[in-house]
Amino acid sequence: MTGVLEQRTVTTEPVAGILSRVIGRSPELRVEAFDGSSSGPSGAPVTVKVRSPRALARLVSAPGSLGLARAYVTEEIDVDGDLYTGLRAMAEVTLHSIPRKEQLWLARRLLPYWREHRMPPPDLEARPRGLLHSKRRDSQAIAHHYDVSNRFYEFVLGPSMTYTCAAYPDADATLEQAQANKYALVADKLDLKPGMRLLDVGCGWGGMVRHAAAEHGVRALGVTLSREQAAWAQAEIERQGLGSLAEVRHLDYRDVPDGVYDAVSSIGLTEHIGKAHLGSYFRSMLAKLRPGGRMLNHCITQPYRPDHRHTDPFIHRYVFPDGELEPVGTIVTAMNQAGFEIRHEENLREHYALTLRDWGANLERNWTDAVAEVGLGRARVWRLYMAASRLGFEMNNIQLHQVLGVKLHADGSSGFPLRGPHGAY
Repeated sequence: MTGVLEQRTVTTEPVAGILSRVIGRSPELRVEAFDGSSSGPSGAPVTVKVRSPRALARLVSAPGSLGLARAYVTEEIDVDGDLYTGLRAMAEVTLHSIPRKEQLWLARRLLPYWREHRMPPPDLEARPRGLLHSKRRDSQAIAHHYDVSNRFYEFVLGPSMTYTCAAYPDADATLEQAQANKYALVADKLDLKPGMRLLDVGCGWGGMVRHAAAEHGVRALGVTLSREQAAWAQAEIERQGLGSLAEVRHLDYRDVPDGVYDAVSSIGLTEHIGKAHLGSYFRSMLAKLRPGGRMLNHCITQPYRPDHRHTDPFIHRYVFPDGELEPVGTIVTAMNQAGFEIRHEENLREHYALTLRDWGANLERNWTDAVAEVGLGRARVWRLYMAASRLGFEMNNIQLHQVLGVKLHADGSSGFPLRGPHGAY
């Protein structure tokens, strides 16, 4: 954002010094404020610009990552230079917010700004209503993030229209190669063969459904709570001539019709289910599988869960309302207690950092068109969330795990080979 910085309207300490104490001092970071104050080296690659006293009022009402995010989304704080580099320079605040003691210190010093400039939160924040993880509320939460604009997602995700972690075969692979490799990896773990039936829950824009049908001759049904995803996916299925094998429906996973499937893939759904519902979710998936059928669960997890850890409020309000991340041990335990035998597990967190890097590059390359499609505020939400999430995966603040389970035969046999491809099983 360009333009003249707003003049100071209240008397207080230099703003740049206050903010620098909160976000940390780094040789890569400079702070400049509307009151003329500055902090940090003049040659820093990234400059945080506090353009309005309203930014400080937001930091009083939400003195942590949420307040900073609100100010960024509304352009009251801007960043000159690469946003990811800036967030990495203030990694402690980016990943863990501001400590409670510092929040109180900050609120005391910025209280005059709040008294003069307080305002409601931006209207981009999600506020789903109803019982947590009820069908109605889950539908609202999914619509907030996924029913934005298919065209916008095309700008960000690229031709694959895949909004889940890719699997990079090597460091030089493109995003499209990595997404195709991810689907091949899932298909390999599920041992997909022609004529099998696959259920893909939380199918997004149908990437796994189309891969299973086109590459393996599998009859695949995908379900998603997003109307826009379902419409786009079904149209793409027809365009590719896969209608005799593949289908995507706008449907809650709890309403999937009964049937016997050979395999279930769940790629990026568990985060939306909630810990209290994991048991019933995995039991319902087990009931839909034939003996010997496999389930691959792919989801974001926490590496640990101290009592004070909660979903980041920025992510909760702007990106994934009602999302819940659990440690991988919780996922494995829930699958096991539902009746699955766990056969394989792996962490792909470095791959998700690379995926977010490439999504972020897509967004910047298509920035003008993306802003025209969804507005500047929403585009800035995405820019911020992808850069911060990339950092989170790199620094092991969040992880991405694939867990493979099987429904055993009555005699306890699994149908697995003694060793799978590359010794994976």
